[in-house]
Amino acid sequence: MSEEAELKRIRWRSRRGMRELDQVFDRYLEHGWPQDSEAQRAVFLRLLDCEDDKLWRWIMGYEDCSDAELAGLIERMRTLGH
Repeated sequence: MSEEAELKRIRWRSRRGMRELDQVFDRYLEHGWPQDSEAQRAVFLRLLDCEDDKLWRWIMGYEDCSDAELAGLIERMRTLGH
């Protein structure tokens, strides 16, 4: 699969229908994904497997994520594009 096709598939997978989540994920895919390593990308793909309500609480800062890798990515995602 080409890089462009993979990114298109991941963009579709990251759609949540919640404006706040969609904006954060779109910013990451625009500013973080292109230069991230395969290991960093794998953490993002793991994040996409989480439930939307947890993602929203973590990204909005209402709850801490107990997984250190996911928590680090979430913190980075909050600052991308700002």
